[in-house]
Amino acid sequence: MTEETLLKFPCAFPIKMMGRDTPEFMETARLLVEKHVGPINDAAIRKALSRNGSFVSITITVNAQSQEQLDDIYRDVSAHEDVLMAL
Repeated sequence: MTEETLLKFPCAFPIKMMGRDTPEFMETARLLVEKHVGPINDAAIRKALSRNGSFVSITITVNAQSQEQLDDIYRDVSAHEDVLMAL
């Protein structure tokens, strides 16, 4: 039985993570995603600070190959203690 998805693969897909604004979080976010997609171009990463500057959202747009790949990324990202939220 195959799962249905609205996405057509491969496709550009944004992975968004939120955490504390530290250099370590930026590196962790990148490494968590690169583990599944390989090297990420700096142009594929966007950063936005919270109003008070304590938190940051990082959006990494990847060329997703399958729903399974996205599920694996979200499992790793969500399980990491530095990632407060993943969308």
